[in-house]
Amino acid sequence: MSSDLASKLREGTKHSHAIAENTAFMKCFLKGIVEKEPFRKLTANLYFVYRALEAELQRYCSHPVVGLIYFPELNRQGNLEKDLAFYYNEDWRNQIVALEAGKAYVARIHELANTEPTLLIAHAYVRYMGDLSGGQSLKKIVRSAMNLPPDQGTGFYEFENIPNIEAIRAFKAKYRHALNSLPVDDILAEKIVDEANYTFELNCHVFHELETDVKAAIGDYVFDLLTRQDKSGNTSSELVAAD
Repeated sequence: MSSDLASKLREGTKHSHAIAENTAFMKCFLKGIVEKEPFRKLTANLYFVYRALEAELQRYCSHPVVGLIYFPELNRQGNLEKDLAFYYNEDWRNQIVALEAGKAYVARIHELANTEPTLLIAHAYVRYMGDLSGGQSLKKIVRSAMNLPPDQGTGFYEFENIPNIEAIRAFKAKYRHALNSLPVDDILAEKIVDEANYTFELNCHVFHELETDVKAAIGDYVFDLLTRQDKSGNTSSELVAAD
């Protein structure tokens, strides 16, 4: 058995995380440039991703491995639906469209569910631990940049059952313990880490596809000014799966 999967995932995805946060889209985001059109498209694509992931995790909630890392209190689909109603209006279901990168991301989740469901652990780890880590900082950026009304537009980053810093810290410790308790050997652990790195890559593809909308909103000159620096940062992006 592999007894330290949590550390293997954290250490094994550091490079992929740095690449993700240094995409042009995330560089703009982390500098406070959050425009409505690309952000709501991102929200829509996250909805498709979480809808797929949470359906498959629930499908395998009794699985001897996947079931041990299934925490329904992490589910984001309902909160994303509220955000989409805010950004698009109540007819949002007829307006949102998945990007090509978003479709590929969703397809990968369903492919794994049908062929090697234990690798869904990688997708859950990258998404949810990122949401509980850097995602909390991104919430503040979004609220400030878009001057949102109270209690609207950032439900994705809010966990009703994990409501404060202390609760988040405790839950992340619980999640790491669950990862380390999984009955996986070193070979499977390595495959999970590899899949986690691929998950970051899938997220990067989504970010790249949204860059055109960011450019359209802020102009090529400002976009280039904000993104020309090409150095690894240590900022906490939505994707970081940190302690």
